[in-house]
Amino acid sequence: MAVERNKLKSGKRWVVKIGSALLTNDGEGLDFKAIAHWVDQLAELRRQGMELVLVSSGSIAEGMTRLGWAERPHEIYKLQAAAAVGQMGLVQAYETNFARHGAHTAQILLTHEDHSDRTRYLNARATLRTLIELGVVPVVNENDTVVTQEINFGDNDTLGALVANLVEADGLIILTDQQGLYEEDPRKNPRAKFVSLGNAGDPALEAMAGGGGRLGRGGMATKVRAAKLAARSGADTVIVSGREENVLTRLKAGEELGTLLVPDCEPEAARKRWIAGHLQAKGMLVLDQGAVRALTKGGKSLLPAGVKSVSGKFLRGEMVLMVDEDDAIVARGLVNYDLAEAKQIIGKPTSKIESILGYIGEGELVHRDNLALSDRVTR
Repeated sequence: MAVERNKLKSGKRWVVKIGSALLTNDGEGLDFKAIAHWVDQLAELRRQGMELVLVSSGSIAEGMTRLGWAERPHEIYKLQAAAAVGQMGLVQAYETNFARHGAHTAQILLTHEDHSDRTRYLNARATLRTLIELGVVPVVNENDTVVTQEINFGDNDTLGALVANLVEADGLIILTDQQGLYEEDPRKNPRAKFVSLGNAGDPALEAMAGGGGRLGRGGMATKVRAAKLAARSGADTVIVSGREENVLTRLKAGEELGTLLVPDCEPEAARKRWIAGHLQAKGMLVLDQGAVRALTKGGKSLLPAGVKSVSGKFLRGEMVLMVDEDDAIVARGLVNYDLAEAKQIIGKPTSKIESILGYIGEGELVHRDNLALSDRVTR
């Protein structure tokens, strides 16, 4: 346990998700005192050098309170209306409290399409990473105002996991109104055993999980599934009570709180494995000998100058194969430019990209973080 907690403690980037029941005190409007306390903890983590992204539920619940609705409606247009009303209060609460600590916040609203569409995925990723680099705290929520039944995440636990993938977080901290995961429902069996540590991919975990509360859409089952999603980019997940005093700073100090669900390999290995095995290649890049050496020996990104030719039909963010001049696969990776753009910039130095295309998205054709060497190379 100590080893796993130390890994979480040493992490530099966390995604923190706060659920509706905590934010609204189960339907009594936004709990401004609790929000202020969580922001105080987040500000302290920032002072310790942490990079943070906040995923917050609460817009629909706050909108319901403002509109005087006692029960969550089923009609999606009513949910959208409640979200539009409630989002104003939710964002204002965070902005006001972070301002007390001299921190800037940014509102990010996402839908499932922003993750399934590669261009929008990369744009969201670039924006979030830029905000983090600027020291801004992104406040992310599902875009409930425009979401439809076909494209919604269904819960902010899943959204938190996908954001953890986007920003390559070290940890996903899910604050809930329960202590963590039990082997059985503790409300039905007071002697149920608490799960302090588990493997995020263990199928037995979902069998232990239960349903959701009155205002939220996510129960313990969604939190377990979120941990499994977050693990694909190597993030640890902690499911823990947000009502624990100073829970975030205590977690950072290494205290054993909540349920810790860990991936079965290190973050870099997990992401590389996902890139290597999850996506179908849409094109091919033929590399010169210098580029092959840079990738295989130097651990470098692939620059346009090292590419001799391109083929296939790919868009920005899609998977391409990188091969040497004998057609042996060197690596797989997510490309930063589409086929037409790549054809124009291959063989050219990075300094020429903007003059050729009229803009520069990334200096690399494939960044090393989005690149996995083939088994032949790594053996």
